[in-house]
Amino acid sequence: MVRETDIWRPDLGERVRPTGAKSYVVVYRAGAGRGAPMRRYTIAAVGKIAPERARTRAKVILGAVAHGHDPAGQKTTERGTPTVAELVDRFMVDHVRAKRKDGTAEFYRDVLDRIVKPALGTAKADKLTRVQVSKLHSSLAETPFQANRVLAVVGSMYAFAARTDIVAEGTHPARGIEKFKESRRERFLTSDELERIGGAIREAETVGIAWTVDETKPTAKHVAKEKRSTRIAPSAAAALRLLLFTGCRLREILHLRWQHVDIERGCLFLPDSKSGRKTVILNAPALSVLNNLEWIGPYVVPGDDPEMPRHDLKRPWGAITKRAGLTGVRLHDLRHTYASFGAGSGLGLPIIGRLLGHTQAVTTARYAHLDNDPLRRASESIAGQIAAALDGKRPPTVTPFRRKAARWKMHSYN
Repeated sequence: MVRETDIWRPDLGERVRPTGAKSYVVVYRAGAGRGAPMRRYTIAAVGKIAPERARTRAKVILGAVAHGHDPAGQKTTERGTPTVAELVDRFMVDHVRAKRKDGTAEFYRDVLDRIVKPALGTAKADKLTRVQVSKLHSSLAETPFQANRVLAVVGSMYAFAARTDIVAEGTHPARGIEKFKESRRERFLTSDELERIGGAIREAETVGIAWTVDETKPTAKHVAKEKRSTRIAPSAAAALRLLLFTGCRLREILHLRWQHVDIERGCLFLPDSKSGRKTVILNAPALSVLNNLEWIGPYVVPGDDPEMPRHDLKRPWGAITKRAGLTGVRLHDLRHTYASFGAGSGLGLPIIGRLLGHTQAVTTARYAHLDNDPLRRASESIAGQIAAALDGKRPPTVTPFRRKAARWKMHSYN
């Protein structure tokens, strides 16, 4: 990734941004001694004014500094520091959307819009304290992984804010907050649980899942009887089945474009997954799902705007797991389920890793000689068993997918 660079001269410097844009800058210490904070004052874009004029303005600025003034600090004050909510918006546009993959950008958007903005959005960006961030972190103790990701995202946002002179260098309200311990969680669905999930999906996409309404409460009369059920979009039901039949990550399915689907060859060609370019084998159950979907836009799973992908599956998945009587089952556990059915079929870890799209050098070396034929047979075997379980049939017992031996610690099935 290309970063900003600075070219310093005794009287005038240049700042070069990743885009190639250059600006004349002056760098100085705001105060006496080596402990005084560094400041950077942007004079103008290179080419907008002559170098001689920029050098003259730099001398004026440094003269003011010599008399105890802080031009950069004064400029920031006059411009007005944005609120945390405003900083979030600028961070998303200028940094995340411009420099991160779609999946990462969507993760940042979710964390910032759903958690950070509601809790901290009204605070001034330069006034946000470690105590405030720590309080937010503590409030998420029941979901330690999510709580720690909030710290990471806030930290990244403030690093951006310091680089772009939105806040003073060194402003980092997430620094020094102790993270929660994260225990690795291996959860997979059994054949019985898959049968219940399959029934709930079929109910949700047809008649709808009936709400539980307490008729004794006054608010019950406000719920129209014909609207007391939750129906999910056909594309949402298809997405859930594709997650189970392919072992793909959530964003790989939600951001899947029809142009990357090759029905004739039976493959998905993903140009930019978490692990880079990736080919996904389409087994018979997955092909059936895709063949029955209506093509209404560029995305296989469109959002409310058919030209954009669906953001998430939280609401339909929540309704389905509740109807199935399951708690604590994440969408990512469908990927674990796929791997567990593979292990239960006697498939080796290299085959399973190849199907899941892993590209670690050591792992890849173990199955570099494999072609798509055994992969396709393995994919058909796994998806066939999962499809049978969803339909209430009895596939072989699922084997929990564990990584006990030290020799397999290099694999990461996430």
